[in-house]
Amino acid sequence: MIRTNSLLPVLGCLVLALLVGLGAGYLARERALDALLVSGEADARIRQALIESEVARYRLLPLALADDRDVIAAERGESDAAVAVLNGKLKDLAQTTGASAIYVVNRAGRAIAASNWDKPYSFVGSNYSFRRYIREAQNSGAGRQFALGTVSRKPGLYLAQRTRGGGAVVVKLEFDWIEDQWRQAGGITFVTNPMGVIFVTSRPAWRFAATRELNAQERAQTQRDSGAKAIHPRPWDQRRDGLLEVPGREGPFVRIDTPGGNEGWQLFLLLPAKGAVAGQARLVGVTAGGGALVVSLFVLWLLLRSRRRRARTLELESAVVARTAQLREEMEQRTQVESRAAQLREELRLANRLATLGQVSASVAHETAQPVSAIRNYAANAKVFLERGDSEQVAENLGAIDRLAERIGVVTAQLRGFARKKTVGGTQCALGEVLEGVELLLRDRLVGVDAVIPDLSADLLVVGDKVRVEQILVNLLQNALDALGGHSAPRADPRIVIEVAVDRPRGQVAVVVRDNGPGISDEVAEKLFTPFATSREEGLGLGLVIAQDIAAEFGGSLRCLMARGALPSAQGQGGAAFELILRIAR
Repeated sequence: MIRTNSLLPVLGCLVLALLVGLGAGYLARERALDALLVSGEADARIRQALIESEVARYRLLPLALADDRDVIAAERGESDAAVAVLNGKLKDLAQTTGASAIYVVNRAGRAIAASNWDKPYSFVGSNYSFRRYIREAQNSGAGRQFALGTVSRKPGLYLAQRTRGGGAVVVKLEFDWIEDQWRQAGGITFVTNPMGVIFVTSRPAWRFAATRELNAQERAQTQRDSGAKAIHPRPWDQRRDGLLEVPGREGPFVRIDTPGGNEGWQLFLLLPAKGAVAGQARLVGVTAGGGALVVSLFVLWLLLRSRRRRARTLELESAVVARTAQLREEMEQRTQVESRAAQLREELRLANRLATLGQVSASVAHETAQPVSAIRNYAANAKVFLERGDSEQVAENLGAIDRLAERIGVVTAQLRGFARKKTVGGTQCALGEVLEGVELLLRDRLVGVDAVIPDLSADLLVVGDKVRVEQILVNLLQNALDALGGHSAPRADPRIVIEVAVDRPRGQVAVVVRDNGPGISDEVAEKLFTPFATSREEGLGLGLVIAQDIAAEFGGSLRCLMARGALPSAQGQGGAAFELILRIAR
């Protein structure tokens, strides 16, 4: 018969082991939950970068098509052939980019061309004026809306851009492959709009479910805007410990929130906590409680049976070593996952820096070509003057070379900031000094040309950096000189006139550059300010684009006044004229 005084120590050991197991399990659960949140946040940021990069890639497509000449021709209704050409272009673009649909609507909102023009469900002829993204594009220039397709009933993001004719170019982006990638990556991923309604999700049944309580007005607005038949209730239950229970899925789940992105979209990630948190907490709790029980019983057993002390001690040490090795392996695996996530983020940053570097390199190559050409001319002339013994003229040419070299350094230093827009408030220069600098840069090329450059008073100050304003005018004069001496035949009476008109009530100065060259064809004139569009084989097609950007940066503008008929010539043809508007510095 077992005596009562023999059971009391055993009961004490059991109570102690239970307390230790519960405490260790709680601490292990909290630590495992924190580790899951850290790794889940890195995973969620990568998934957010995936969808943001996809939207950013398609956002440029309607912007580029808005000024496309085929779009302009189709809007004008020039011919059925123009619409057919545009239909073919949109179909090719959709297949190349993977867009679900690309279509063009006129000012009335009726689709006049579409990538699916040859399909039974073609958009051509449908009226989309009721769509919010169409109204936003026509009113403010750009529109964006997530909704079900009126024909396909498939959800997608519509990106719209206003065209010159007052219509809009629309690109529909569907997220099927992104949702599939999220499903393969594990967990439950979804994106909500500013009202908390799920739009994009790895679980299609959750689409158009509200993550919070909506009032009647919010619910009606969301249904009307998205085209959903109903807004579903929240697809999970909140537990008292902060974890989530998802019906039909083994839980619980931990929720990771990411910062809100563009247009108020926010990405969430639900990760199962049972295996990573509850299981580990249970394991540690049982292990700790069992260890405490074993230790306490071991002590009791040691008091009762000293002969078994050594064997029991070795058994416990072996269990501790095995568990330690297992925990160390888990920590190494988690470290490798976090290192890979950091590497992916750095690769995204590197790709962005390389793209910016390419833009700056092209700009530097173009903007320094003119001063370098002038330096070569001055150096050649200096060699001739040196052979003649005209040291005074040699010194003057060397001084000009020094100023041009300094100008190249300033231009290069300023162009390094093209990738990051900077505020130019407070920058001003004398317009007369700018014209003198332009004449200095192009002095040799102006020989033999009847160039009329006005002398301006030193107190006429305009908003803008001197070197960058010179860049605009040098580009305009360089183009005029190329027109006078190239293409078909040189002009017999080459003439360039610079006119300056001061409008102080409006606070602006208009600088007009005219020539009597062959002029600009209508085809070239339509895309003058389009990047990489040029009629010269040696040109980069960036000069007028950069010049227009510089003028806009200083609050001004650059436009082509006329393609032909600027000045009369001996051949009876007219040249071109460009107008640069600058603000008067106050």
